[in-house]
Amino acid sequence: MSKLPEIKYKDLIKKAKAAGFQFDRQAKGSHEIWYNSEKKLRATIPNHPGTIKKGTLGAIIKQLGLTTEELSNL
Repeated sequence: MSKLPEIKYKDLIKKAKAAGFQFDRQAKGSHEIWYNSEKKLRATIPNHPGTIKKGTLGAIIKQLGLTTEELSNL
């Protein structure tokens, strides 16, 4: 696995949409649930200011069903 990029919420959402995810619902607090109906995958993405922490980003990438390289190429 290559190095995780620094990414902000709005940029991650653009990449999630490019990967076929769409907004499903608001979760607790500032977290959002995004769903891909083709892959039947759900991802919880926090809507926080600034960059997303590395550990959180790693978990989101797994939930999206992507590798770090695939996320970077979107």
